[in-house]
Amino acid sequence: MSISIPVALVVLLFLVGTSIRILKEYERGVMFTLGRFTGVKGPGICLVLPVIQQMKKLELRTVVLNVPKQDVISRDNVSVKVSAVVYFRVVDPEKAILQVVNPYEATSQLAQTTLRSVSGQHEMDELLAQRDKLNAAIQQVLDLNTAAWGVKVTNVEIKDIDLDETMIRAMARQAEAERSRRAKVIHAEGERQAAETLAEAAQLLSREPASLQLRYLQTLADISNEKSSTIVFPLPIDLIGPLLMRPEKRE
Repeated sequence: MSISIPVALVVLLFLVGTSIRILKEYERGVMFTLGRFTGVKGPGICLVLPVIQQMKKLELRTVVLNVPKQDVISRDNVSVKVSAVVYFRVVDPEKAILQVVNPYEATSQLAQTTLRSVSGQHEMDELLAQRDKLNAAIQQVLDLNTAAWGVKVTNVEIKDIDLDETMIRAMARQAEAERSRRAKVIHAEGERQAAETLAEAAQLLSREPASLQLRYLQTLADISNEKSSTIVFPLPIDLIGPLLMRPEKRE
């Protein structure tokens, strides 16, 4: 009798020690009693009866999922490799345990297939220039499908888009041709503006002969500042004719 009491106390203490579970602030425990779901516990101290009860722990923190490179055929039949990063977290522990075997693996596989399908609906230029639009489309599809698992996809970011060497060279030639085209257009626009300005100046000078004479004298003053010792400059008679005329004739 004296031996059975200490043994019972030891067994009781062992059962109590194995029954106490401590859940952190970011953890939740899904409880099962005799195989039936009986609630979600945590954070803090939880009591789990051995043999009778079981508890499955889940984290509520955001999980960063690296989606490996996927072979994608864009809408304009260009082969590319696209990788992404998905941020998600468990918001409903009950669904995450009861509705799917492994919510993390399920989300990973769904992210890969969604990345391929959504990327294939866009042209290559859109994949390169409109990543925000692509990120939003992938997030929307993922969040819609993972809601049944108690998982919330908070963000999706396209990481890399790899092209083969042939496509890279073709894009380089296209960019060079585009730069050449813009340079020619800018040069032509400059020539047009210069011609219009010269035409306006010619019209103004034609209306005022004295302005043409002043411009001629200004040109002479500019040439005099040159370091050359000999300057040959034509002197049109029609420009200085009004200066040589007698006062009575000019009247």
